[in-house]
Amino acid sequence: MALRRSTWLDGYYCKVRSIANANPLNPRSDRDITTFQRGSKSSPYTPSPVSPWIISSPCLRYPSVHTPMYKRVAQLSITPRTPLNAFRPPLGTMPPFKRKASGPAAAPLQKRQCAALPNPSQYNDSTNEIKYGIVLRKYYPPEMTNDRAREYISGKIERPIEALNKAIHETQAARDNVPVGDSVVHWYKNDLRTLDNKSLHLASEKAKTHGIPLICVYLVSPQDFEAHLTAPVRVDFILRNLQVLRQSLAELDIPLYVETIEKRRNLPPRIMELCSRWRANHIFCNMEYEVDELRREAALTRACIDKGISFTVVHDTCVVEPGKLSSGAGGQMSVYSPWHRKWCAFLNQYPKELDCFPLPVRNPPHARQSFLELFDCDIPDAPESKCLSEEEKKRFRALWPAGEREAHDRLSRFILERVGAYHNTRNTPSASGTSILSPHLAAGTIAARTVVREARSAAPNQKLTDDRKQGHSMWIGEVAWRDFYKHVLCHWPYICMNKPFKPEYSNIEWEYDLDQFQKWTQGRTGFPIVDAAMRQVAHMAYMHNRCRMIVASFLAKDLLIDWRMGEKWFMEHLLDGDFASNNGGWGFSASCGVDPQPYFRIFNPLLQSEKFDPHGEYIRKWVPELAEIKDSKGIHDPYGRGYEKIAKMNGYPRPMVDHKTSRDRALARYKQGIGRETA
Repeated sequence: MALRRSTWLDGYYCKVRSIANANPLNPRSDRDITTFQRGSKSSPYTPSPVSPWIISSPCLRYPSVHTPMYKRVAQLSITPRTPLNAFRPPLGTMPPFKRKASGPAAAPLQKRQCAALPNPSQYNDSTNEIKYGIVLRKYYPPEMTNDRAREYISGKIERPIEALNKAIHETQAARDNVPVGDSVVHWYKNDLRTLDNKSLHLASEKAKTHGIPLICVYLVSPQDFEAHLTAPVRVDFILRNLQVLRQSLAELDIPLYVETIEKRRNLPPRIMELCSRWRANHIFCNMEYEVDELRREAALTRACIDKGISFTVVHDTCVVEPGKLSSGAGGQMSVYSPWHRKWCAFLNQYPKELDCFPLPVRNPPHARQSFLELFDCDIPDAPESKCLSEEEKKRFRALWPAGEREAHDRLSRFILERVGAYHNTRNTPSASGTSILSPHLAAGTIAARTVVREARSAAPNQKLTDDRKQGHSMWIGEVAWRDFYKHVLCHWPYICMNKPFKPEYSNIEWEYDLDQFQKWTQGRTGFPIVDAAMRQVAHMAYMHNRCRMIVASFLAKDLLIDWRMGEKWFMEHLLDGDFASNNGGWGFSASCGVDPQPYFRIFNPLLQSEKFDPHGEYIRKWVPELAEIKDSKGIHDPYGRGYEKIAKMNGYPRPMVDHKTSRDRALARYKQGIGRETA
């Protein structure tokens, strides 16, 4: 076990006083380890009174775009559950502004001491983080202190990735000497594929060498889904991918055993129990980079060796593993552009990093008979709090077919038909210019390594560059953003503890107007491009990346609502939810994250709408109240450009704020927050 700020987020933090004699798999059993749990399950958000059926259901309702508008608006109200983070789809669009910077990124706190920073109390349940549901109080304490964030930056506190690397190094000799046993286990997590899967390949080779069966296992953890704020649509996608994966493995006589573990603290001991039952002395899995997962794997590495089991954790999620790239001074870089150049140079220098790991070999003939009950294992239904309605299941299964074959087909079509023009079409939400592979990358049905390799092979010069005028390079750069945010998470782990990357931004006074927040979630802001984007999420559980930046900037700067509420809402509603990418995207838009746009750069939603949806096609598709407006200028601002009658007749709201006034307010609030002296 360990720190649990859950794979996706909000704030969590585990205070360790002494770990010398602690049980690493059950911190609560040892008095020397203090964990803080969050209280109530209830969300602070109130569902719309016109949709009482939502109140009786814990599930998110995604209304169909064909539902009558008065019903659809009601159905978009905030649900009793908490929402959350998953920003830029890794293959969406690159942030438009890149500031020039160089050198190691230790700077956020070490060089910027212009303001005294508040140190929020970890015991104060009256904070806005708790009051407005930003922090899932059941599992995590309030916001981490700035002093503790500084200790992570300075290295005074061991980073979770360092703890895992240390455990791997210190147990290496003992693990090398573990006898093979009667089977080998591969533990599936966010890597639901058979091809180009490093851990699965290593496990298969170990089994093949010794002539023993390979067993695959996936452990469903409802508490992890809850703590990670995983969207119901994403849970459904995971379970459907498990169905496809089970069939693919069965064709190779490899069983996939799936079991639900109700208490997440029981997950590590359960994996060891299963190994004992199957007489497997070797477990392999791919590494996850969120804080609590890293600490769990570090503890499990040591606990397994104490029981005579070799637990092998390998890098596979990123194309280039965290820690491989550094600045001239030897530190992790926090600016994307120079980091990306090093990323490209590294892969050009070491092209074998992109080599494909083959499919696992077929199990021995006796495997199916020996483990017959494992082949009969059922894939469980979604936990009650993560269920979809029958209509939602039907819609999402049509929109998002599951399986690695679907992922590879999608990639092939994109490379064949659209990647060459990606640099010209990536920012147009009405065009089919992007790959929409982010849900498959998040579920691991295709490897990031695979998509980079295939795109590079199709590129004119078959080299990785940062050329923004070439479609293949631009698209590969989007995959690199995914790596970048995971590298940042490993080096600055406090970002998944409810802290902005730049802790001095903790001083900004945010608004917590739930009525305005609800209008934003419903797509009822009166800004057509914002509303179209939010309604796309309601119907598809997906949003174009340019639109993600627009709606995030609108929430954080036009409405001045705490960006973490939006980060949270995204994670709870998006199919491609990924903590690192989502947190990085929201930090970019709110100007408090790694390599952000400057705080004084505030998107004008009208100008963004005119630039990236010039003919209004995207707006007409998702905002049917305005579909009658054929004027490509008027549709972006119906109340200000002569179409008030149509908008009013169809129930479309007036703009909820004046952008110029909101912009001035945001600039003043940011300046005050960043520069003021605070005790």
